[in-house]
Amino acid sequence: MTDSQKITVQRSIDASAADIFDVLSNPKRHVELDGSGFVRSDEKAERIQQVGDVFRMNMAGDHMGGEYQTDNTVSGYSHNALIAWKTAPADTPPPGWEWMWELTPEGPSSTLVSLTYDWSHVTDKEILQKVSFPLVEKSQLEDSLGNLASAVSG
Repeated sequence: MTDSQKITVQRSIDASAADIFDVLSNPKRHVELDGSGFVRSDEKAERIQQVGDVFRMNMAGDHMGGEYQTDNTVSGYSHNALIAWKTAPADTPPPGWEWMWELTPEGPSSTLVSLTYDWSHVTDKEILQKVSFPLVEKSQLEDSLGNLASAVSG
């Protein structure tokens, strides 16, 4: 699904929701998942355990002039079912875009994974002029799902 301010992709992955959630809740594994090529590494991040947790990531991209860091504030959390975070440049409040992973078991060893990139809450006119949304394309989100499938099977 794609609308003017949100993209959602889905894929069935041959792994339990628990195994998938274990990977998603560990920021140290996010570099393996990233289909955009922006994520470089985590910055001493701990496992995500609840809404309000914050984890920092080391990133790189021309849209930010090279290397930069993000703070990711967990905005949704349901063990083995949902994990979401709002991303912001390090040490700034989230400006309104969010990443959400939803897990729907299709059996003991298969899970439908939905990944949503939503920038509908970005209202800062300066950011909207500076950043050309979507910064991450649908194909890159699909690559992230493929990377997740590889990460849980390995």
